[in-house]
Amino acid sequence: MSNRPFVIGVAGGSGSGKTYFLRSLLNHFQPEQICIVSQDDYYIPVGDLSPEENKLYNFDLPRTIDNDKFHLDVETLIKGESVFKKEYTFNNPNAIPKMLECKPAPILVVEGLFIFHFEAINKLLDMRIFIDAHEELALRRRLKRDQEERGYSHEDIMYKWEHHVVPAYNEFLLPHKLNADIVVDNNEVQDIDFIGFKHAVEERLIKKNM
Repeated sequence: MSNRPFVIGVAGGSGSGKTYFLRSLLNHFQPEQICIVSQDDYYIPVGDLSPEENKLYNFDLPRTIDNDKFHLDVETLIKGESVFKKEYTFNNPNAIPKMLECKPAPILVVEGLFIFHFEAINKLLDMRIFIDAHEELALRRRLKRDQEERGYSHEDIMYKWEHHVVPAYNEFLLPHKLNADIVVDNNEVQDIDFIGFKHAVEERLIKKNM
């Protein structure tokens, strides 16, 4: 019998609905059963950027992530130890980041754009989930989020989408879709069978610990 957690990797492009999927996933387990660690909390600080610099800076590249720290923290959680990390505030100079504590749990979810691309992280995963959505829908979701929640202009959002987001998705994420254990069609969020998914995870967890 192993005390190692069941490690699930969840990846999807911008606007694919990862946040909705993860929140719903959390709601189907008890808090002590599951822990989520997000790649977004490992962005390398770039300092204060002007609006124009923020528009041009490409956050959608693997080199913008502190992959060594990310990998170390995932391994620490797998060993059964807690990790502490600063919350990512999307380079908002007015936001004060919280210190987040991640406690080990039987189910560890690792999420982010590059988790399948980062080989050391990918090797730690027991299950790989690819969140998929039509590009037009993903763009609409991103426009709504970035305009309403982050105050970005339509022009800035479209620049990043065309020059950063789509190229990064095609190069670093899409090639891994074929290797995913589960591909979630997230065009209609109400169609996702979270009860069935919960049962599948629990079955895998039981088998792993037999």
